[in-house]
Amino acid sequence: MDKQVQVSFVTVNYNGLADTIELVHSIQEVIHSVEYEIIIVDNASRNNEVLLLQKEFPELKIIQSPTNGGFACGNNIGIRHAVGKYLFLINNDTFIKEDHVSELIQRMEEHPGIGGISPLIRFAYPPQNVQYAGFSPLSSITLRNKGIGYGEQNDERFHIPQPTSFLHGAAMMIKKEVVQKVGMMSEQFFLYYEEMDWCTQIINAGYELWYDPILTVFHKESQSTGKSSNLQVFYLTRNRMLYAWRNLHGINRILSLLYLSTIAALKSSVHYCMKGCFRQAFIVFRAIVAFIKLPSKLN
Repeated sequence: MDKQVQVSFVTVNYNGLADTIELVHSIQEVIHSVEYEIIIVDNASRNNEVLLLQKEFPELKIIQSPTNGGFACGNNIGIRHAVGKYLFLINNDTFIKEDHVSELIQRMEEHPGIGGISPLIRFAYPPQNVQYAGFSPLSSITLRNKGIGYGEQNDERFHIPQPTSFLHGAAMMIKKEVVQKVGMMSEQFFLYYEEMDWCTQIINAGYELWYDPILTVFHKESQSTGKSSNLQVFYLTRNRMLYAWRNLHGINRILSLLYLSTIAALKSSVHYCMKGCFRQAFIVFRAIVAFIKLPSKLN
């Protein structure tokens, strides 16, 4: 059966049992156009969720990680066990309503230069506006970019397949040959920016990345970390600098790191202080120190 598998769906569960079950059921009920497998990696959830998942889905590959190594580590574990030609990494807090996976495969088969595709991603709750319809490139120093369509009503503007600078970590299909050439996601990041770093590595290896709205994935967004949580503030701050270190060169790297550790950090801290979030203002600078102390930034 392994030889027939075209797509390996990989999802990471971390204290998200109900969401993971809903995602798996949506795949099983909807996807019939391709042969696939589903791999669930449990990132050391509390309450023995892996045992409950094994009971619910005895036919699936369910792997228990002894520790929570983060988004990249969990997906990398799943990738190592995947047998499909295509790896569909999908957040556990998503679901699918229609089967258009075969069309994504067709696009990649017809265009060998495409290394990965992300579908249209919409927020799961009404009015189900667009979350992702591609990304613009990052600016060279400030590392800012735009999420195309973010928060806007879904309409024909976002129904055009096209190249994109980055895939979206909530749903991305990658050719296994790309992973064999580029390697897996860096586990240095733990949370946030790991897929952007990976996308940059894939583009640097000569592949294109595409956005294709033929498939829609619905995303419940940030249920595990929450909006502007301490965890989010820390890793977004630290990992933006880590991305700059790994992917910029020469004067651009120096200027970007200076900007991120001074102007951007001060602006963020003032913003949190004005909201009365003094701990988060402190966390911004703790994240900068954590970046400096990272022993190896290129692993």
